[in-house]
Amino acid sequence: MAGNLFDQLKKAGLINEQKAKQAKKAKYQQTKKSKGKRGDQAESEAAKLAAEAARKKAERDRQLNLEREQAQQQKAEQAALRQLIESNRLRGYEGELTYHFADEKKVKSLQVNKQTRQKLVNGEIRIVSFNNAYVLLSREAAEKVEQRDAALLIPLAEAEESMSEEDRDFYAKFAVPDDLIW
Repeated sequence: MAGNLFDQLKKAGLINEQKAKQAKKAKYQQTKKSKGKRGDQAESEAAKLAAEAARKKAERDRQLNLEREQAQQQKAEQAALRQLIESNRLRGYEGELTYHFADEKKVKSLQVNKQTRQKLVNGEIRIVSFNNAYVLLSREAAEKVEQRDAALLIPLAEAEESMSEEDRDFYAKFAVPDDLIW
């Protein structure tokens, strides 16, 4: 009994040629569909994985671009601040008087002339910590700097608030010797 099953069934007379062809065709179509389903599943999974990877890459690229833009914006703001300070810094204020001020709990000093010292006391001139040095700016320029980065400005010396108005008036009668000016 050699040959395939269809040949054997034909010889036995259990099946005719037409039914054999229909059965072959049905089996072929069934195997084709089952292979297609497995291939479609594999293709759809691969497509899903590729789409997910593309989405993750797009999200990562978007985050990196956002960080880059923020860094560029910060650089631009710092450059504008630096230009503002450099263009508005006061020059020629050096003199024989020492002006003391507090910077981060440390007492620092600048050598200034009499007019500059009086303007510092009145708040017409402000001190800015810039590039590891101290720069004097007018009040208007200092306000612009404060809007951009208030941490650069050295706080103004404040009058002691625990003293009453009556005490201030009483002590105002007495002149402060030059060697005690702070």
